[in-house]
Amino acid sequence: MNYASPTYVPDTRLGFRFLASRTWQRHVLRVAIEDLAWLAGALPHTDTLLDVGCGQGRSFRLLDRVFSPRRLVGLDADPVSIERARAEAAREGVAVELVLGDCAAIDLPDASVDVLFCHQVFHHLVEQEDALAEFWRVLKPGGTLLLAESTRAYIDTWVIRWFFRHPMQVQKSAPEYLTMLRAQGFVFGDAQVSLPYLWWSRARDFGLLERLHLRQPPPPGRREETLVNVVARKPA
Repeated sequence: MNYASPTYVPDTRLGFRFLASRTWQRHVLRVAIEDLAWLAGALPHTDTLLDVGCGQGRSFRLLDRVFSPRRLVGLDADPVSIERARAEAAREGVAVELVLGDCAAIDLPDASVDVLFCHQVFHHLVEQEDALAEFWRVLKPGGTLLLAESTRAYIDTWVIRWFFRHPMQVQKSAPEYLTMLRAQGFVFGDAQVSLPYLWWSRARDFGLLERLHLRQPPPPGRREETLVNVVARKPA
């Protein structure tokens, strides 16, 4: 990609193409959004939903269908992605306001967002704590953060290093992401945390032996988690 940001590491050209694919939308985005919706239950307010790191807009139709926000806003640091997101929104007939900017400096007023959707973004961010503080700032009291993230165990694998770029010095485990959220002030319980162990997140064998019923997947607590989904709330 041909843009630069001091706080964000962009994908390779191959990675950029993959993020526009039906595979990404169906097997990654859709699964994460449906899991987060299940963890969240009935959200008290969904007037304004902010999709940070919205990329090429492949999430817009899913977010509109699942959460039905009155106002949908997409934020991304890449101008090319913003233009493709604009075209995607028009193609899907979804009304979206698009903002070009970093997660660490969001051009929205304080307490202006009811729901903030952050999907596979943190592992690209250099200034993770600053971005999280911005999420806190723009969320209304009682607002909800929907976070779906890949952990260090997945990012630090040969296949991901080959196809994508990430700031490796800031990668975190699932417990470390949860600790970071709580340190910012977000609240959530065990029932609002999911640790998916999806086949595509296991870069060594992509879960092949389990799909062939030759091995059972290791249970939580006996494996290094590759993904973490969290529904966290800013106290009212």
